[in-house]
Amino acid sequence: MKKTLLLLAGLLISSQALAETITQQSGWAGWNGSFKFSEHWGSLSDVQIRSGDNWADTQNLMFRPGLTYFINSRSNFTVGYLWNGTLNTPGHDLVEHRIWQQYIYTQQLGSVPLTHRLRLEQRFIEQASGGDRRFAQRLRYFARSVIPLGHPDGAFTRGPFIGLQNEIFFNVQHRDAVNGAFFDQNRAYLAGGYRLSKQIDLELGYLNQYINGRVNDTLNHVVQFALYTRF
Repeated sequence: MKKTLLLLAGLLISSQALAETITQQSGWAGWNGSFKFSEHWGSLSDVQIRSGDNWADTQNLMFRPGLTYFINSRSNFTVGYLWNGTLNTPGHDLVEHRIWQQYIYTQQLGSVPLTHRLRLEQRFIEQASGGDRRFAQRLRYFARSVIPLGHPDGAFTRGPFIGLQNEIFFNVQHRDAVNGAFFDQNRAYLAGGYRLSKQIDLELGYLNQYINGRVNDTLNHVVQFALYTRF
């Protein structure tokens, strides 16, 4: 268990900034749902709402559906779409459309599962200055573990847990449409949660978002609430 905790703690180390860094505080809330309707097929749904700096107004609304193919009990592949609305921007609201593909693999580290997710996004970004949308591709690597508190017998189906995760983002095509750099951002997350049943988790935690900006970098301290459902 100690080796597992050390490995996961290493995932929470954020990248260091060389440019001037702006500090923000915000709140995110979301629902992540998965539904398996046959041995090999299922769906994903992800809905999020995010506030602006200092919890002022709503900055982002996101809806991300996807269709999943289950390769086996440990791995699956999903293709999906995302609608991302950035609100309260000067002039008018902005909308980004994305097509995305992801692969998930879950391994066991002793009694603790570690989930790896690799996601590729094709982004169609609306510009605040007007004109045509700009296209870019981004690659994201995500690792997450849920560590039960206590010593449940067999499968973990109910009780408190700790959630640890980290996600790193890279601009792999047309990076000038975003920040002009290969590294885009990093998100490190620590949460406490409660598993109500095999199908439902509630979670509240702190997310450290470091964004590599074109001019200034941003360090965003986020309080995040999440609901996870699995049917």
